[in-house]
Amino acid sequence: MAAGPLNEVKRTGVAVLTDTTLLQLLNARFAAAFAAAGAPDANPVIQPAARPEFGDYQANGAMGAAKQLKKNPRELAQAVIDHVDLAGIADTLEIAGPGFINIKLADGFLAARANAALADAKLGVPLPAAQTVVVDYSSPNLAKEMHVGHLRSTIIGDALARLLDFLGHKVVRQNHVGDWGTQFGMLTAYLVDQDKAGGAAIALDDLENFYRAAKVRFDEDPAFADTAREYVVKLQSGDPQVQALWLQFLNVSMSHCEAVYSKLGVQLTRADVRGESAYNDDLPKVVEDLRAQGLLTESQGAQVVFLDEFKNKDGEAAAYIIQKQGGGFLYSTSDLATLRYRHGVLHADRSLYVVDARQALHFQQLFTLGRKAGFVPASMQLEHVAFGTMMGEDGKPFKTRSGDTIKLVELLDEAVSRAYALVSEKNPDLPASVRQDVAQAVGIGAVKYADLSKHRTSDYQFSWDTMLSFEGNTAPYLQYACTRIAGIFRKAGDVAAAPINVVEPAEHALALELARFGDVLHATALDACPHFLCGYLYQLATQFMRFYEACPILKSEGDVQASRLQLAKLTGKTLETGLGLLGIQALEAM
Repeated sequence: MAAGPLNEVKRTGVAVLTDTTLLQLLNARFAAAFAAAGAPDANPVIQPAARPEFGDYQANGAMGAAKQLKKNPRELAQAVIDHVDLAGIADTLEIAGPGFINIKLADGFLAARANAALADAKLGVPLPAAQTVVVDYSSPNLAKEMHVGHLRSTIIGDALARLLDFLGHKVVRQNHVGDWGTQFGMLTAYLVDQDKAGGAAIALDDLENFYRAAKVRFDEDPAFADTAREYVVKLQSGDPQVQALWLQFLNVSMSHCEAVYSKLGVQLTRADVRGESAYNDDLPKVVEDLRAQGLLTESQGAQVVFLDEFKNKDGEAAAYIIQKQGGGFLYSTSDLATLRYRHGVLHADRSLYVVDARQALHFQQLFTLGRKAGFVPASMQLEHVAFGTMMGEDGKPFKTRSGDTIKLVELLDEAVSRAYALVSEKNPDLPASVRQDVAQAVGIGAVKYADLSKHRTSDYQFSWDTMLSFEGNTAPYLQYACTRIAGIFRKAGDVAAAPINVVEPAEHALALELARFGDVLHATALDACPHFLCGYLYQLATQFMRFYEACPILKSEGDVQASRLQLAKLTGKTLETGLGLLGIQALEAM
């Protein structure tokens, strides 16, 4: 790409401007410059430079704006440069190719932002306007134990909730557990049988086998099946004895879930649980309100809403069933009640549903009907945070060799066990108790990061060797970077606070990467895509390793050493904060 004339930016002192992210700052300054150059509607199209020789950022909006205005793009780019106010922010601007503007940020500007970030609890990340955000995630069926299929919703939702919290939003976690329906009549009836035989407590130790045994009994014993159906009726009508048994079962099942949450380090508590049963009283009202608005139609005895927005190839409107022929309600009904609750009671500005991508059509129809019925206003953001499937190394959905679903707790135990063997091999001198703690952080972190580092809508292949590797974009690699930084400070001893100065190219590159943290967090929260943050942390760790090789820290002296120690300190804090937002523990030794 041919370079145009070099434009030195006059510096009138060092700018910090930490109330905006880098992209926000550059977009604002270039938008004003485009307007002054006669292109007030132009999008500056600011993005990180593709290669270091193109500077740190590029403003690529001149070509599109010039086409609209029928001007020469290089001439428009020069006019923008003439008007842009980057005093104290950029050292050089140059035109390249047909009208790209390459931006090289000033060392002093990056140093000032790094110093400000180091002194700030939020590491210099500016906070957006606060919203009330509901994050619906995990949501297991309490009839069974949690299995690997629950992993993605649980850890993606947890990471998003942590991040939104960090950015100053009021986050309402909602664990919309499956705790209602005909299966609970069957399970309650079987619990009574086991209690009579004196084995209820033992049977409930393994919910998966308890469910299977109850289902076999239900299928093979007509008398038991009749009893189970009677229990469903009693449960729905509020029979105190049956409700007490149902609550006993739910309590045991939630204890199983909490054991998994604790092992995973997920921030979900009993207070966050609001299951399907919580909306029972509102379901008849949902039906009546839809009927009052003329949205309901009876079709083959069922109450249905026909949605013209979703037509099949024959032009027929999709049927969204609200109430079955026999009067029973469905997920669609309770999900509408949930929408109303989150708007009317929780006053949510934004509601995220972290649910399998295969439910996409259901959520599209739910959101459409919810707005159509006036259950939620147009201003409330409703988002299906869809995710793909975790596959085995054979490319098929992840299961045991016998084809059974893998219990999530067993997967996590194996992760810790494998990590312990790995840590023991790499650092056998660590005390066994320390190795166990490290293995917990490495094993659980590896499982989480392997998932979160992929685009959530992608299916991905589960591989122990890949996720536990100390090389590449993995949790162990990032945790090792943290330990390396911690090791520097152990060797350095007492380190006094000192200003960061950016002089060498590797210092500039590291300070630039650190300054991008705010933009990455904002983008991750906006698109609900944790892999943005993972990619950033990997790039930051890689950039630190390059800095470490190019710029000796402990072998340098005086102000240079003091500055580099502070740059390393900020890198460590940023890595630790970023990993923490993913729910992964940073380590000081491993």
